[in-house]
Amino acid sequence: MGEEEQSSSQGKETDQPSAAGESSLRQAIQSISSLISLTYSIKIFAGKWKAITAKLEELNSGLAAVENSDGDENPVLAGVLSKTLATINECHDLARRCVDLSYSGKLLMQSDLDKLAAKLDLHAGSLSEIYNAGVLTHRFAIVVSRPGNGACRDDMRFYVRDLMTRMKVGDAEMKRQALENLYESIVEDDKYVKVVVEQSEVVGLLIGFLDSNEVGIQDGSAKIVALVAGFGLCKGVLIGAGVIAPLIRVLESGSESGKEGAARSLQRLTENGDNGWSISAHGGVTALLKLCECGESSGGLVGSACGVLKNLVGVEEIKRFMVEEGAVGTFIGLVRSKEEGLQINAIAFLQNIASGDEGIRNLVIKEGGIGALLRVSEPRSDCSCKVREIALRAIENLCFCCSRSVSVLIKYGFVDQLMYFLRNGEVSSQELALKVAIRLCEASEEAKKAMGDANFMTELVKFLDSKSFEVREMAAEALSSMVLNPKNRKRFVQDDRNIRLLLQRFDPDQLGNAGNKKFLFSILMSLTSCNSGRRKIAHSGYLKNIEKLAEAEVSDAKRLVKKLSTNRFRSMLSGIWHS
Repeated sequence: MGEEEQSSSQGKETDQPSAAGESSLRQAIQSISSLISLTYSIKIFAGKWKAITAKLEELNSGLAAVENSDGDENPVLAGVLSKTLATINECHDLARRCVDLSYSGKLLMQSDLDKLAAKLDLHAGSLSEIYNAGVLTHRFAIVVSRPGNGACRDDMRFYVRDLMTRMKVGDAEMKRQALENLYESIVEDDKYVKVVVEQSEVVGLLIGFLDSNEVGIQDGSAKIVALVAGFGLCKGVLIGAGVIAPLIRVLESGSESGKEGAARSLQRLTENGDNGWSISAHGGVTALLKLCECGESSGGLVGSACGVLKNLVGVEEIKRFMVEEGAVGTFIGLVRSKEEGLQINAIAFLQNIASGDEGIRNLVIKEGGIGALLRVSEPRSDCSCKVREIALRAIENLCFCCSRSVSVLIKYGFVDQLMYFLRNGEVSSQELALKVAIRLCEASEEAKKAMGDANFMTELVKFLDSKSFEVREMAAEALSSMVLNPKNRKRFVQDDRNIRLLLQRFDPDQLGNAGNKKFLFSILMSLTSCNSGRRKIAHSGYLKNIEKLAEAEVSDAKRLVKKLSTNRFRSMLSGIWHS
């Protein structure tokens, strides 16, 4: 035989095992698929067969992954396939005997099933070792087709297990692709979330990947964990599996995308104030504060970090630690951001951390918090209506509790801002401005005077004719508070239109719709303390309406008529005495 013939002969001999290996691989995949279908019809030893079916699905996914790699170049694969086929044949035999109830004894069959499960684990482990050794070259992205909409739970489980196998035995690219496909599945159909958390091994893989050195794998896992953490029932599963520490490590050293996923996960895991101590114990509060110090350059990442810290301020010790670390100044800086999400989170944080704590409220004021909030609420600012309204609420919550902060507000022009919202704001802004006006009136005498000087009462009287019951009620309440101030009473009665518009609300046929009757009568009672007020009420054409209400046993009307009558009698006596 010549050298050329000999060489050709050797080449053919080398090709034979390769072809055989490929044939065995295809045979194994087909046999397992058939076997899985058979196991669903087994009624006895249900628990053991359920576990065996899951192992078969995992093994099948691993073999499919091998099939889509250059497996024919790996001589070790042939040995694994040979043993796998033998176990599959054995499994077929046991499955058939369980279907036909033709086994010799229950204890013996249970023992055989346990041995079978151990063998399947061994084969899956062998495949994983081959893949991890790097001897198989990934040809192309292989992904089992995702079940269509309305697929049954078993089909979804099979698909997730297939992805899980790729995560376990695949190379970095295959793992990344499997994570991406799992993410897309959950986004498109949240039923996959339940399938994921039902399988602790999948959850364990995802958490393990958070510590991966491969950026794509770490980022993909962080994105999925953030999705799963958004479902209430899944939070306990993630926490129980130890997700907190890896998430914080991603915050400290991950990529921008990974950090954002980790921060979003922690925000969702702390929505009810839970898990604060665990985050603090792993250094999470410090890591989150450092991210917030980066400012708006990090966009959504800083917003999510703000959200986590906002959720944690309810824990007193953590709140004190944040204050010591300069969180108040950091978040006042974020209020000035140009990003809506950051502003909203920062304002919410400042309200939460200062709530019920005068010392921290004073710190917020001292570090420029009032100025920052006023700039955001400024009607002509670039901020959205939503941010301006949130800032108004924050000003109310933070600044109306002490006269000193109210004085600062007035000095900075807050009363003019409030007036602008009353006159020109959208309906929601006007209603909010009315609520804030009520609180501001009650905050201090200085505030009442400033609002009177700004002509607030004229605007409030107009709202007494609003179609909205709530608006009429709020306007009446604010006016009743403002006219308690003597200077405001005199200013109010100087304008005859104010008296007329107010008294028109006392028509007996309309008073039921006039807003809060108690506040309307309170306003009139205050006005009777002023000579010109008593005179204008008494000489108006509307006094008869109040008298009719008194005759109808309306107690507030009776008190008002009595007071007006007493004052007229005193005036008559005074005239006689001086005549």
